[in-house]
Amino acid sequence: LRKHNITQSMSRKGNCYDNSVMENFFGIMKSEFLYLQEFDSIEHFKDELKKYMYYYNHLRIKSRLKRKSPVAYRVSAELAA
Repeated sequence: LRKHNITQSMSRKGNCYDNSVMENFFGIMKSEFLYLQEFDSIEHFKDELKKYMYYYNHLRIKSRLKRKSPVAYRVSAELAA
């Protein structure tokens, strides 16, 4: 991590809620993407992951975000501020 100038982030001791948002995302990604297809190579996986990330952020509607995608919700929140 140091070699690539990356700061390691850890949850506070004994607090499982610090990482709950990412744990939820990874659970969704596994069930909607990873477990539903097979990949021919690492490059194939990377290409498909990029497509899924675009879908997740730009197209996938979330009820918690007023039935908008994460990007659309952020844009509307910025315009309202």
